[in-house]
Amino acid sequence: MSGLLQDVKIAVIGLGYVGLPLAVEFGKKYSTIGFDINQARVDELMAGNDSTLEVDSQALKQAKLLSYTTDVATLSSANVYIVTVPTPIDKHNQPDLSPLIGASKLLGGVIGKDDVVIFESTVYPGATEEDCIPVIETVSGLVYNKDFFAGYSPERINPGDKVNTLTKIKKVTSGSTPKIADFVDELYGSIISAGTHKATSIKVAEASKVIENVQRDVNIALINELHQIFDRLNINTKDVIDAAGTKWNFMKLMPGLVGGHCIGVDPYYLLHKSQTTGYVPDLMRQAREINNTMPSFVANNFLRTLLSKKINPVECNVLLMGFTFKENCPDIRNTKVLELYNELLMLGFNVDIYDNWADTEEAYEEYGIKLINSIEKDYDVGLLAVPHSQIVGDLNSKTINFNHGFVYDFKNALENKPS
Repeated sequence: MSGLLQDVKIAVIGLGYVGLPLAVEFGKKYSTIGFDINQARVDELMAGNDSTLEVDSQALKQAKLLSYTTDVATLSSANVYIVTVPTPIDKHNQPDLSPLIGASKLLGGVIGKDDVVIFESTVYPGATEEDCIPVIETVSGLVYNKDFFAGYSPERINPGDKVNTLTKIKKVTSGSTPKIADFVDELYGSIISAGTHKATSIKVAEASKVIENVQRDVNIALINELHQIFDRLNINTKDVIDAAGTKWNFMKLMPGLVGGHCIGVDPYYLLHKSQTTGYVPDLMRQAREINNTMPSFVANNFLRTLLSKKINPVECNVLLMGFTFKENCPDIRNTKVLELYNELLMLGFNVDIYDNWADTEEAYEEYGIKLINSIEKDYDVGLLAVPHSQIVGDLNSKTINFNHGFVYDFKNALENKPS
């Protein structure tokens, strides 16, 4: 590769929440191929629609140099490959690198001499060069840092956030040689208006990404633990946070169900890597345990609250509001509301889930859960799990009502606190 940006032809592997915004921005300046194995996803993008709602139709039209494909053969015309596939965990909470290894095998079949592959997927330090690069070498027959090169630039997409978008968030970059590090930094710097930070190595860049979410996980776990203490003391957690938040350096977080594809997943990658070195990070592990038990706490606290209000929980019809992993976002990956729903069923409640953001077909295909997208019957009580703006507005305006006039609102999102 010449190192000149005008010679760049980019292929983005994976067109989800991370890959699509990236492909669109690059597609405004460089010849870019957006690749995904899901034909339905490619078809909707070619039609100018994004079901994740991360990129609107106007922005899709502005990426005039971007094309979409499921055809692997077309990728060989690129000379920069950016991998944005998911990095999930398995049922034992161990890193599942199969999407990343699959992408590496795919790249091994198309990568050419002097090409650069850049990984954005969140991993543990060392995964790029220890797990992915050897696969590319084996399949391609090329030698790393002689025939092809690598970079790592961790994604910082916040699903549903229309303020802190891709180009407005400073981007960490890195490369496998000083020259490639400069190239990767220049490439991203050409589309990221917030600027870049060139890390000293790929491992440093990998570590920087994973600890962003580890830090939030630990801090939210603290708030979730404090919430359980304050509940026993009959103190409103939001009132405490508002008071403490008057100090300039207090971090204002609220209790919550920690799901999604980042905070609820990424810490397990560092936990895994740490344990391979013989060190067990107790604080990180305990934070995960606290956050993972929140659905059970909420369900049982909901039951205790009903009993304290003399509301009979037997055959109680509950409207569980919100299913996505966070408010005002259609993303249902690793949603903890699923566990909350199951906990409520085990306690004997009759439960329907209402969410005006979630795709009902996707929820059924992924979890076997039938969501409702309109409220057609009466419910005894409500449980606000995910405070989507529309749902909060309807509750505040009494557009949604309940037979017992009670909504359990553990995040204190409503104007009138439960009495």
